[in-house]
Amino acid sequence: MTVDRSDPAAPLIRVGGDLSYTTAAPLRDEVDRVLADAPPALVLDFGDLIFIDSTGLGVIVHAWREGQQGGTALQLRGVPRFLETILDMTGVTGLLARPLGEHLALHLGAAENSAGPA
Repeated sequence: MTVDRSDPAAPLIRVGGDLSYTTAAPLRDEVDRVLADAPPALVLDFGDLIFIDSTGLGVIVHAWREGQQGGTALQLRGVPRFLETILDMTGVTGLLARPLGEHLALHLGAAENSAGPA
């Protein structure tokens, strides 16, 4: 993993090799560090990715969710075909395509509905 913060509006994290249970924690920590600055976008580049498991996929979803809450759009770059297939099959592609802020609107709507009529 390498981090390029030369564009503060869109920091870039390059992920290579295996992204799995044993290697995902450092990426998640770095995603959290980058998102703490609330940049307009966070770019994850998977051009050198060889393997991903459910924990790695969870880091992508975590980055999206946390970005939504802080106003940061998540962009994936260099997505290998196998990862594209996994993202499609798991529904993550649709999740990532949601407009910024939709997660909060859905969450707030659910909270209002659960409160019952006024």
